[in-house]
Amino acid sequence: MRTTTYILLLALCLTSGCKKYIDVNNDPNNPTTVQEALILAPVELNLSTVLTGGAYYNSTGFAAILANHYMQNIALNQPVPNEGTYQLFNINLDDSWKSIYVVGLNNLKALHDKAITNENYNYSGIANILSAFCLGIATDYWGDIPYSEAFNGNTKLKPVYDSQESIYKSIQQLLDDGIADINKNATLTPGDDDYYYGGDMDQWKRLAYTLKARYYMHLTKAPGYTAAGQASLALAALQNGMQDNDDDMKMTYPGSAGFENPWYLNFLSVSTIVLSSACVDTLVTRNDPRLPKLIAKAKSTGLYNGRPIGSINISGSLNVYSLPGMAVGAASSPVYVLNYSEALFLKAEATLIRSGFAAAEPIYQDAIKSHMTKLGIAAGDINTYLADRGALTATNALQRIMEEKKIANFLSIENFNDWRRTGFPLLTKVPNALSDIPRRLLYPQVELTSNPQSIQTAKLTDRVWWDQ
Repeated sequence: MRTTTYILLLALCLTSGCKKYIDVNNDPNNPTTVQEALILAPVELNLSTVLTGGAYYNSTGFAAILANHYMQNIALNQPVPNEGTYQLFNINLDDSWKSIYVVGLNNLKALHDKAITNENYNYSGIANILSAFCLGIATDYWGDIPYSEAFNGNTKLKPVYDSQESIYKSIQQLLDDGIADINKNATLTPGDDDYYYGGDMDQWKRLAYTLKARYYMHLTKAPGYTAAGQASLALAALQNGMQDNDDDMKMTYPGSAGFENPWYLNFLSVSTIVLSSACVDTLVTRNDPRLPKLIAKAKSTGLYNGRPIGSINISGSLNVYSLPGMAVGAASSPVYVLNYSEALFLKAEATLIRSGFAAAEPIYQDAIKSHMTKLGIAAGDINTYLADRGALTATNALQRIMEEKKIANFLSIENFNDWRRTGFPLLTKVPNALSDIPRRLLYPQVELTSNPQSIQTAKLTDRVWWDQ
């Protein structure tokens, strides 16, 4: 793993409106040192736009696009086989790997080390929390990955791959360290360079605890762990987690040229990506009041119409298919990296495991309400929907919780993790599929070439450690 320079950081920062952080007495094209604020802003932008938002237009966010193919949210108006029918090559993941390791984790290490040196512990706390987040994304895609020997520059160009179990322990330690750093109550806090919380360190701590709960729940069926034990850990963490929709971790986009929501760009006609019929029909069938918020009617027909995944029929116009609605797919729509509704669904699932479906019911309903309220759904429509969906039972509770969580996490990569560990929502492989539904990503060609490991022979249908 090669140590990155700050050139990319400066380029990203300059395009995201952080010029005021540059010292006018130094040449910005040849920096010798970089302030914490200059590192934080573009790292956050990368997490939202690329790792979460897909950024399909320059391939860096391809992994997030693949997750939505595998979860049958999107479809390509292209001949099969394509990525929607599980065609994938190792080289296709090179840029996604670099986005996580170089732009993400490597620069977060630089941020952490600089902040520790300067005793700016709020910044080092954030660096730890975001490092845990990026590390979680990487290991959930690929399983075993480099970490303990990574980020050593030219002194270690072929770092060993750590087991996924050890990576998960590192994630929890990073989150604990982040909370501990914030609790040091350092004087300097981020400002406009913190796109998520504007330097509100209490919200950062609540995010960290919510992430702890997420990663505890990922291990409910991992070898050597029990669902009850992980649920208890998650419930304990959530006591200090997100409290309401104001705690949503989201990136707001101005919507002007060069500053658009990445999902808006992903669905531009040049990519031929549209919403799938599986995605659209789910909301239509349930009379879900979120339908017009999350999904737009097809321009040419005025109907809600998704494209069947794997279809051999190519439409001459993309205007016959639905795209994401104004809540998520407009140029100025926010990207929700992690939202409060997920915290409630985690609590509902953990409560189901520990105390049963009746105890989980009110939490499950609150989770749905939190998402609908954020979208501006009227209280009467919310109550009608909840009544139509019916109460949780011993046989349907987990399925209902995960189905509703997927809607609240619309287009989120976390849905791929939830499906693998719970089996819900129910999916079957698409027509003309080249294999069963993928359960991981291929290792990138850049790693196969520069740092070969035996684990890199893993196929798309192989399971990562916690997916047993």
